[in-house]
Amino acid sequence: MKCLILMGSPRRQGNTRQLLDPFTEELTALGWETETVWLYDLDLRPCTACRACQRDWTVFGCRQADDLHSLFPRVLEADLVLLATPIYAWYCTPPMKTVLDRLVYGMNKYYGEEKGPALWAGKAVATLVTCGYPPEKGADLWEAGLRRYCKHSRLRYLGMLAEHDPGYRAVFLSPDKADRARAFARRLAGAE
Repeated sequence: MKCLILMGSPRRQGNTRQLLDPFTEELTALGWETETVWLYDLDLRPCTACRACQRDWTVFGCRQADDLHSLFPRVLEADLVLLATPIYAWYCTPPMKTVLDRLVYGMNKYYGEEKGPALWAGKAVATLVTCGYPPEKGADLWEAGLRRYCKHSRLRYLGMLAEHDPGYRAVFLSPDKADRARAFARRLAGAE
């Protein structure tokens, strides 16, 4: 089994990375292969709503020549796509939003002259987030949007792990947060 992790944090050693580490360690221990793609390292351009991607229902089809084309086959090959992002202003970071905007059009062939298929229908998606507010006030809008995104794209939404950052002077990753990250990995892997 393979988990593709789309990492939306700009900080290599930040809170989201700290929370992701026990998650990936647990998945690996369960026999899963993981691949983490740091979205801030990629050349990602926003969708321009040109609908070129709607002309061919067998390929991603975006006319933009950037790094998102390399993600298309990796998303299709993954058994689970994990969206890992800090929450800034109640939503994901800019590169994560760019990826989601481009994938919703390139993967869903709904927007052309005729309604086509969702190339990734049935794909499992989950999210791991960190936020400065308690999750019920900081990550709730992100999750609501992601649930709607998954329903629209015919994806299987498996849930969210959201952890609160108590502030810059506090230690973020506590043993209980690491335990919840491991438990989340086990649940997504079907081991719980």
